[in-house]
Amino acid sequence: MEDLDFMREALSLARQAAELGEVPVGCVITRGTEIVGRGYNRRETDKSALAHAEIQAIDEACRALGGWRLWECTLYVTLEPCAMCAGAILSARIPRVVYGASDRKFGACRSVCSLFDMNFNHHPQVVSGILEEESAALLRAFFQNLRVELRSRPKWRKPAGE
Repeated sequence: MEDLDFMREALSLARQAAELGEVPVGCVITRGTEIVGRGYNRRETDKSALAHAEIQAIDEACRALGGWRLWECTLYVTLEPCAMCAGAILSARIPRVVYGASDRKFGACRSVCSLFDMNFNHHPQVVSGILEEESAALLRAFFQNLRVELRSRPKWRKPAGE
């Protein structure tokens, strides 16, 4: 298997997130040709700010491999990791990160900042733009649908006389 195959798996997980009403981000972690961790956004479902795709996948990979150091692994994610997830990637010692779409609002690998280029003792290799259009299109469609849904919801109004 190669980068495209693993990114396709991450996109499949992102679609699962979208079906749950979550922001469609999916992630897989591999060691060699084996997927050892999977995750997708679950923030709304779990009611947790920590339930990002990368965190879910890192947790599963650590459990599968029996340790917190993922130094032989590659992380594939459909959206550029945020600062929290980039910090978890550094902490897990993941040497290679592959992502699809850039995140101009929260991206911490290149877009807003580059956490991996800072003065830490670990510096993952970053590959961006793999299945970028498919990843970005999934996110665009999700947010377009969300805006339509929000416009159609009844608005709360203060009762007359209060």
